[in-house]
Amino acid sequence: MKQQIRIAAGQGFWGDLPDAPVRQVEGGPIDYLMLDYLAEVTMSIMQKQRSRDPSAGYAKDFVPLMKQILPACVQRDIRVTANAGGVNVEGCASAVKEVARELGLSGKLKIGIVTGDDIMPRIDELIARGVAMRNMDTDAALDTVRDRIQSANVYLGAAPMVDALNRGARIVITGRATDTGLTLAPLIHEFGWAANDWDKLAAGTIAGHIIECGAQCSGGNCQYEWNLIPNLEDVGFPIVEVSPDATFIVTKHKNTGGCVSIPSVKEQLVYEMGDPHDYITPDCVADFSTIRLADAGPSRVRVFGIAGKPATDFFKVSISYSAGFKAVGTLVYSWPEAYAKARAADKILRARLDRLGLNFDEVLTEFVGANATHGPLAGEPSADLPEVQLRVGVRGENRAAVERFTKEIAPLVLTGPPGVTGFAGGRPKVEEIVAYWPALIPKKEIVPKVAVIDV
Repeated sequence: MKQQIRIAAGQGFWGDLPDAPVRQVEGGPIDYLMLDYLAEVTMSIMQKQRSRDPSAGYAKDFVPLMKQILPACVQRDIRVTANAGGVNVEGCASAVKEVARELGLSGKLKIGIVTGDDIMPRIDELIARGVAMRNMDTDAALDTVRDRIQSANVYLGAAPMVDALNRGARIVITGRATDTGLTLAPLIHEFGWAANDWDKLAAGTIAGHIIECGAQCSGGNCQYEWNLIPNLEDVGFPIVEVSPDATFIVTKHKNTGGCVSIPSVKEQLVYEMGDPHDYITPDCVADFSTIRLADAGPSRVRVFGIAGKPATDFFKVSISYSAGFKAVGTLVYSWPEAYAKARAADKILRARLDRLGLNFDEVLTEFVGANATHGPLAGEPSADLPEVQLRVGVRGENRAAVERFTKEIAPLVLTGPPGVTGFAGGRPKVEEIVAYWPALIPKKEIVPKVAVIDV
């Protein structure tokens, strides 16, 4: 058994720094590269892509990235876990296999494929059998939006990925798995942690939580003394150095920018934390109140003392559905009396919408530069603000009404208050609203599938 496993985060979301994974592989020794591509809305985007093109539906950025780093990964014995598969895991794996063969790596690696998370084809059958998948926020039954569902994916845990690693996979590609599972799976595989060793599973889960958002724990988006964080243009992505006893160090490669500190780690810990006593995953329930942090040197934070609890009998399901349409328009009003002009323009616009008989579920106005960020807490804006951006958004079920709204922004330039700029982008675009439906499903309903293919 190895006495330490180094797992490096290379992507915090689909669209993160393109060269971050390359720098993690080339910047120093690591054992695993973890790549987190998926967010709730990402699945619906990928589902739409696949509906137009059966070969699409995964993070296509992942394939050229693998072409760039695979030779080094094979040479240095680095394994990769990634949820880049989206709603077409097999298609993603096939593309990576083709790239590996182009690189002359046939016979030198195996690709693990984890599926079973996509329950879109089973929705009607599940509802008919009484698996309601009620909305966790509103308690509404799923059949109330059945005709508008775009995607439905279960958050699988670490176990299927562990299976793939145990069977020799160098690259493990999943669909909708938990962000934390991408880090936890290598630890279970390497250290042989038992399925009911809740404290260690919780520690591995928290290690995954800390690095799942990439540089957000190594200096990016950090409030604490943000202006003193060095060299963010060359920010180092995080690495966890984990021991068999489940204690670990959060760090980054030497000679990279950013900073790993107790404050930066704390900020990431509270991100999407929920109840600190019960951070629920498919693998365990982690108690964040037991986490202990200690300074272990420059850009090194030791994490220990973590306690866990037994896993629940449910998986979480991420469901997306169509919820109407929206459009957002902006104009910038300049000094003098910028805020007063923007407010007057908003009043004029709303009156015109009413005159046209346009009805929306919501009309939302923000005055950027005055109070958009802090709302009422901002107090009364100064009368001598140099500029204020009027930002107005509408949403509703009637696409034609939203389309009509987009034609009412430009006329304000010549038929409203003076001093307007910032309309070079043209009319606002109508966009479909994709809403999120969180639900639970009994684990007995889901059977993850694991395949390992040779290149």
